[in-house]
Amino acid sequence: MVDLCIALGSNIGDRLENLKRALTKLESVAKLTAWSPVYETAPQYVTDQPAFLNMAARGETEFKPREMLDKLKAFERELGRTEGERYGPRVIDLDIVFYGQMVIHEPGLFVPHPRMAERDFVLRPLADIANDWGHPETGKSPSEMLAELGGGADIVPFPLEV
Repeated sequence: MVDLCIALGSNIGDRLENLKRALTKLESVAKLTAWSPVYETAPQYVTDQPAFLNMAARGETEFKPREMLDKLKAFERELGRTEGERYGPRVIDLDIVFYGQMVIHEPGLFVPHPRMAERDFVLRPLADIANDWGHPETGKSPSEMLAELGGGADIVPFPLEV
């Protein structure tokens, strides 16, 4: 079994329901051990779109990283995600943030997530449930990376829990 964390985000339709449905799907491929509160966040990169709901889920799995990525992409399609503008609006987004202490650089698969350190919407939920994890290349915890961003101004707890 490998400890992993998945970042979840949604900004189209019933965002909270999309996250709940995604968690149900994740339970079929990982034994979920924790999930963060839900946060409402301003969009990043492409800013002319609705706000996101973001969270993270932590669990254990027997699947290999590429198998997990394939399953996550299938879940996204099953939940209604279609191809669109990079960083644009989406029904659901599921990203592998970490996979134990593995470092993977393969076509389409980068672990730990290569942009996690610049994304408070990934780091804040990650700090809630996996602050004991240290980045395998830098050794930094999620809260240390979040502090380096000096931010969190655009991330607020969403009033509902999943």
